[in-house]
Amino acid sequence: MEKTSVEIRPVIEKKDWNEFVRFPYRHYRSNPHWVPPLLQDQKVLLDPQKHPFYKHADSRFFIALKDGKTAGRIAALIDYKHNEFHDEKMGFFGFFDSSEDFDVAEGLLSAAKEWVKEKGMTALRGPVNPSQNEDCGCLMDAYDSPPVLMMTYNPPYYPGLFERFGLKKAVDLWAYFIESRQKLPDKLVRVAEMLRKKERVTVRKVDMKRFDDEVEKIKTVYNDAWSKNWGFVPMTDEEFDHLAKNLKSVIVPDLGLIAEIDGRPVAFSLTLPDMNQALIHLNGRLLPFGLLKLLWFQRQIDVVRIITLGVVREHQKKGIDSILYLDTWRYALQKGYRGGEMSWILETNTMMNRAAEMLGGKVYKTYRMYQMNV
Repeated sequence: MEKTSVEIRPVIEKKDWNEFVRFPYRHYRSNPHWVPPLLQDQKVLLDPQKHPFYKHADSRFFIALKDGKTAGRIAALIDYKHNEFHDEKMGFFGFFDSSEDFDVAEGLLSAAKEWVKEKGMTALRGPVNPSQNEDCGCLMDAYDSPPVLMMTYNPPYYPGLFERFGLKKAVDLWAYFIESRQKLPDKLVRVAEMLRKKERVTVRKVDMKRFDDEVEKIKTVYNDAWSKNWGFVPMTDEEFDHLAKNLKSVIVPDLGLIAEIDGRPVAFSLTLPDMNQALIHLNGRLLPFGLLKLLWFQRQIDVVRIITLGVVREHQKKGIDSILYLDTWRYALQKGYRGGEMSWILETNTMMNRAAEMLGGKVYKTYRMYQMNV
């Protein structure tokens, strides 16, 4: 039997751009666990003219066609800010989706690999969509449940496609789940309250009336607190403001906390309702009836995601994070949430993994970052 050829086409024409954006909505159509992102948000995320990430990055998008039909997609990316920060020549791939056909996956990954190599890169890492500050990682297990807000989902065969191509594990990202009915350890409560007094820590809720000012304070903490983490790249002011603007409408003030010492922000945490529990019913569209569905299903959200918690380096290892864990837990209980996901946490981040386990969390999902030399 003659082998059907796969065509890999750079996305240049408008029709190919539309195929790139819309392919996942067809690809996952029969999968009840995939959460369709809002189409309007995806168009911004993928548009180098609209999303601030691309101001310090280069990109090339590809689609794969088999028998004349789109069978996959991929983005090849170079984040110059990453390479400057880490002194690397790293290329990235992201927005990968493919049919269960190695010829398709091989063609897409080869296109990304060759493109970054031509640009002078020495390695390829991914998936990132388009960076670690957005969705990233390949889901390795728990394919029978939807992802929470801003976490990825993919079919079970993706790891096999990546590994057959030659990609190797770079690092795993862990997601913990904590049931709210679990009682917090007495030791955690004692230590947190003792440190609150000893370190003169005051914790307050994000002031939504002064949102722009609060974002400036949080930005400083964020870029300092995570600066030594694997793969971290400081967000530009424009990137941070863009993300904050997108999240503003879903922030619950009681679950956005800033810790201060003598009036100076030293830590913050952000916990968000799992909007995916509502978005899964919208098929990516707010109109004509999506907005009504969103408002209806929003009221039924019973899970949160602890999306970020960080302490500036000067005050790390003092236990200030325990105060934020305690206060977040108390507010989440008051709001009636049944549990929450802590994600993602690097498998190598000993302190954060210990904290998650101390809170009663169990690793229930694993996401993998892959890498290879080019």
